Amino acid sequence: MDWVISTNGPGLYEFTDEVRARVSGTGVLTLFVQHTSCSLLIQENADPEVRDDMQAFFERLVPPSDHPTMSYLRHTYEGPDDMPAHIKAAMLPVSLSIPVVDGRLQLGTWQGIYLFEHRAMAHRRRVVGMLR
Repeated sequence: MDWVISTNGPGLYEFTDEVRARVSGTGVLTLFVQHTSCSLLIQENADPEVRDDMQAFFERLVPPSDHPTMSYLRHTYEGPDDMPAHIKAAMLPVSLSIPVVDGRLQLGTWQGIYLFEHRAMAHRRRVVGMLR
């Protein structure tokens, strides 16, 4: 099972409903994103300010390579967001494990599944999943 998530810049893109629609059975669902400049998160899905604050925090924590504090970076071939995106992906999960019982994701009331895009340009990100 796999999902393709289209992004149009940095931010959190929820795909909980897409996962929910394709999962059946009982076991542990493992999700894995096949890219090195984005991440997967389980995060609050009730208040959009949480997504905005997460994006703002990581932008401050790891600014673009053209920021004076990041002048030591050398891997900038694809622009000032290139290496910072790899750093963010190294800090955050690229895989998730979610219990599933009788086809129902065992997420908490306010939890959603997100792809966290770290690059400025649009991408199509592939997430693969397996239920065991």
